[in-house]
Amino acid sequence: MPTTITPTAPAEAKNVANDTASGTSAFRTLPYNIEAEKGLLGAILVDNRAYEKASDFLRPGNFALSVHGRIFEAMDKLIERGQIADPVTMARYFEQEESLVEIGGPAYLADLAGSAVTVINTSEYGRIIHDLYLKRELIDLGENIVNRAYRGEVDETASDQIETAEQNLYDLATTGKYEGGFQDFKSAVVSAINMTEAAHKRESGLAGVGTGFREIDKLLGGLHPSDLIILAGRPAMGKTALATNIAYNAAYDYSRSEGREGAVVGFFSLEMSAEQLAARILSEQSNISSDRMRKGELSNEEFSVLANCSQTLHQIQIFIDDTPALTVSALRTRARRLKRQHKVGLIVVDYLQLISGTSTSRNDGRVQEVSEITRGLKTLAKELDVPVLALSQLSRQVEQREDKRPQLADLRESGSIEQDADVVAFIYRDEYYLEKAEPKQRADEAADKFSDRHMKWEERLAQFRNLADIIVAKQRHGPVGLLTLQFTGQFTRFHDYDAEHDPSR
Repeated sequence: MPTTITPTAPAEAKNVANDTASGTSAFRTLPYNIEAEKGLLGAILVDNRAYEKASDFLRPGNFALSVHGRIFEAMDKLIERGQIADPVTMARYFEQEESLVEIGGPAYLADLAGSAVTVINTSEYGRIIHDLYLKRELIDLGENIVNRAYRGEVDETASDQIETAEQNLYDLATTGKYEGGFQDFKSAVVSAINMTEAAHKRESGLAGVGTGFREIDKLLGGLHPSDLIILAGRPAMGKTALATNIAYNAAYDYSRSEGREGAVVGFFSLEMSAEQLAARILSEQSNISSDRMRKGELSNEEFSVLANCSQTLHQIQIFIDDTPALTVSALRTRARRLKRQHKVGLIVVDYLQLISGTSTSRNDGRVQEVSEITRGLKTLAKELDVPVLALSQLSRQVEQREDKRPQLADLRESGSIEQDADVVAFIYRDEYYLEKAEPKQRADEAADKFSDRHMKWEERLAQFRNLADIIVAKQRHGPVGLLTLQFTGQFTRFHDYDAEHDPSR
């Protein structure tokens, strides 16, 4: 006759003594409900359809008794194979695994079947088990926070520990969520109609956050919630300037329309300091060169203009985080905090390649690290339901081609950037390359021939002076296309381009 072993309360349910000073022995145990676990497992053994009511969110590790977790895992394997999971088949399964005695033998499986709750209550029992699991994890997380704070590692600041704790809490909060799953098509259609109605009622007519540029908004319909938008280009093309302009325009519209248009902006500037970024916006709005501002070459009148402009900018809700080498998890934690505190509606990241991945992805190589970063940014966009505009560098192979217009294949280090992004746009300026290609007179070249060649170069340069092409190479929800903006490098400012009033074209 086989030995029967009845599992007891989990050994890991630690007893914590209190009031030791007074000599009393009050104990606390980790929260668990063995009867609920037995009732749920029993219900599945009696009727395998009960498994469907808990399998979406419940995992073997959620059970307080590891034995119950192993039984639930075995049920999962049998049911997923299309087999019946009952006391007989389960006993045979564990006999093959040579672990029948460890789970209490056939008698314990029969005991579980006798503890069955009704199928109607299965999901509720599953929620109880999952909720108690989260409470045990919270206790463990709290102990880890306390222990890490006591250790006082030199290279780990309190802020680092807080961000780690926030990330762990969020990960725990989203573990095994049972609120998700399918929704009927009617609900999805109603949501789509509501979005369209909101766009119809807005002055701008946009469903997303307006960029402040007529042609971009016309092509994209604004920057849509939950979208990851990649703006890529080679250095000196004006990526940061355009992103700063878009951020300012969105925040300005938000303040002007009392929140009906535009958005509160969170700007992660991993390359430039907050002061440099603010100086760019000041230069753009005051028509005073940022270079002269930096060198202190302003007249008293210009300084007065700058001071007056800064008073206006005080009302603009742009929040800048210029922490260097920020990890993708820390970035997501800070963005969630900003969403909670200030209802942020647009996240800008400058730029993608300066974000750090986890130590695991770094060990797997840069391609894997960038893949993790882009997935993290896309997840953030969906989670907060805001557009995320991320800038990206292009590989140097662009410089080796005669036609230097960027292509999707030029996205640096990983194809996952193209894969995860909803929109990929490139910024390209012919003027930049033409200036570098100024002809030099050869030793054997006549002066008049060189003059003709130089004149043709000047004419071509004048044709592309202060112009920038925005190439939308991918748009998941709409057409791709090419549009032109006017760029004033002195003030780091972009404008809508009017070809009809351009004498050079």
